[in-house]
Amino acid sequence: MKKIAVMISGSGSNLEAIVKACHEKNIYGEIVYVISNNPDAYGIERAKKYNIPVKVIDHKSYTDRNDFDDALKEFLDNLEIDLIILAGFMRILGKNITEKFYGKMINLHPSLLPLYPGLNTHTQALNNKDDYHGISIHFVSAELDAGPLIAQGKIPVKADDGLEKLVSKIHKVEHDLLPKVINELCMNNIYLNCETNKVMYSDNLDSKMSVTYFNY
Repeated sequence: MKKIAVMISGSGSNLEAIVKACHEKNIYGEIVYVISNNPDAYGIERAKKYNIPVKVIDHKSYTDRNDFDDALKEFLDNLEIDLIILAGFMRILGKNITEKFYGKMINLHPSLLPLYPGLNTHTQALNNKDDYHGISIHFVSAELDAGPLIAQGKIPVKADDGLEKLVSKIHKVEHDLLPKVINELCMNNIYLNCETNKVMYSDNLDSKMSVTYFNY
């Protein structure tokens, strides 16, 4: 069973979806630590509800970005983690982190990458009158939101979708797809070939999970 760390900055709704999937034996792994750079993140309370240890490494306590990265790297090294999940972790990590854990760290991003890296993805999708919006799950690399793609969840943007409604639909996709991808990673059905930078999929998978359509 794989040891998982989840890194958060905010409400932690995806954290709770992962925890529930672990408890229901839908993920072949266990969350051994939740890490937050924000001491006020509500996700910390969610972790405590399930008796999951929490480590707060407040980025505001560090005047230098590299010092924060060094503290995070040291903590992760000591955990001997198999898989690190950035689930709403709103902090850009330096190369000493991304290179050290390349192939073991994944990120959930709320857009159909390469569209809209960074922030305000839902607003951009609405402003540009996109026909589709969605999420991307990818391995973390040094370049922001540009690591090798594992899977995407795609939904139609409907005429009556405002920002609040669209965000709610995207959260549903996240809570559905992310635990499934995590399980496949824990089962070694998905992995990154670090030499070729290609995501590899086991023949045991029903599909390559490249794009999953949802009709929310």
